[in-house]
Amino acid sequence: MNDLSKYVPNVFFEQIPINNLVSSQEYQRNLSIKHVQKAAANFDLYQINPVKVSRRDNINYVFNGQHTIEIVALVSGSRETPVWCMVYDDLEYQHEADIFANQMKYVKPLLPYEIFMASIEAGSDKHILIKDLVESFGLEIGSNSSPGCICAISTLVELYDKYGYDLLQHTLALCIGTWEGSQHSFSSNMLKAVARLLYVYGDSLKDDVFKDKVGRISVKEIIRSAKDRRAGSLGYAEALLLFYNKKMKFPLKLEYLYSRKPPQNISLTSEVPMEDYENEESEDDPASSQLELFQS
Repeated sequence: MNDLSKYVPNVFFEQIPINNLVSSQEYQRNLSIKHVQKAAANFDLYQINPVKVSRRDNINYVFNGQHTIEIVALVSGSRETPVWCMVYDDLEYQHEADIFANQMKYVKPLLPYEIFMASIEAGSDKHILIKDLVESFGLEIGSNSSPGCICAISTLVELYDKYGYDLLQHTLALCIGTWEGSQHSFSSNMLKAVARLLYVYGDSLKDDVFKDKVGRISVKEIIRSAKDRRAGSLGYAEALLLFYNKKMKFPLKLEYLYSRKPPQNISLTSEVPMEDYENEESEDDPASSQLELFQS
């Protein structure tokens, strides 16, 4: 019969006070105070994993769990707090470093879809609200891109957290009304760009005008234009705004896209009619000339 013990780590578990643990080895990464503070602010006892410790010369060296012990120390307010440790007493320094370097090599991270659906099973009100909202438009949340499916799941959650339910609802409604579910119209960059426009310009951006003018432009053309402008969702937002502003008498001001907060009690439109801009544009590169005028 095979000896199955060779597949079981030669370890024992022990509760060790944090002040009896050392994590200053050269192979250790720098401690992220920001990460420790964020995790402590959202502390969940059931998310604490055993700390991996190598006991050499009667010293407990942490080689997996450096941030864990700092989080527990911060939350408990004491370095005398004990943590469960998985203790190895047969490792050399080089072996510890090798384990540390390769500990995540074959770990399969959870996908956004898997996290979202697990949160649904856990009864998360936020995730249930988002799922119900998406389905209210006749769409579904999925892991792969397909007609009638949104797979930019992390973006849905991000927009909900950043802007709230109502703006997320408005974003989805505007995307559907503009492109009628066209492929890539629910991409992360597109959703973020539309949400950004709604957040910045509010009621100054007219849904019916947006649907009519921007809806005439194919999503592929918008993507090409966005990539020519700048990377990420801000490039998409710029492209959408330029298509929206085309031939407008009083275009929305482009510079407000870069504001951290929506402008308050000021005009969001240019005081110069768009016809005047168009008269000054060069025929070779009208989009470039238009942007320069917006930024002046």
